[in-house]
Amino acid sequence: MIKQTLITALLLMVMMASCKEDPIPKPRAYARIELPTQVYGTTDIGDWDCPYSFEYSNQSVLTVDPRYQDSTCWYNLYYPRLKATIHLTYTPVRNNLSRQIEESRKLAMKHISMASKIDEEMVQHPSKKVYGITYDFQGKTASDYQFFLTDSTAHFIRGALYFNINPNKDSLAPVIEYIQADVEHLIETFEWTDTKL
Repeated sequence: MIKQTLITALLLMVMMASCKEDPIPKPRAYARIELPTQVYGTTDIGDWDCPYSFEYSNQSVLTVDPRYQDSTCWYNLYYPRLKATIHLTYTPVRNNLSRQIEESRKLAMKHISMASKIDEEMVQHPSKKVYGITYDFQGKTASDYQFFLTDSTAHFIRGALYFNINPNKDSLAPVIEYIQADVEHLIETFEWTDTKL
């Protein structure tokens, strides 16, 4: 009986010694996202009387925003599998380019309070008359990437990437990079199809 009590006491001491005051929780794991190879196709926006065209990913669907489509050429590039949307808003320039650039900048800077960093990059493609700025947001912002493009005389388009889920930059990082590559391809292939307006 003394032997059994001694073994029990020894086991209790080993168990108590192995316990820590502050156990360290395991970090949260995120599901691995398999992203397909990017394949691009050309828009048929010219058929809809819009003065621009670009290439976009086959993982996205170009949809018309019915609330604004009367004569605006506003579209959404929706990624159903990734729950993301790139909102594209077009407006003609009518002696108001500086105001449109300032409004676009203000919309981008609304995220400054949550951003840890905003990378701005100039877009210049003189041979296609495509100029603009991209905004890449770091931190817990609602939008991850925004841009505007203009020919500086007649056309202005703005794009903004939003996710239709609660933002978590750690788990979304590969998806953000994937879609950002698509946006960069869109900008590289962007062309004005109508130079008179």
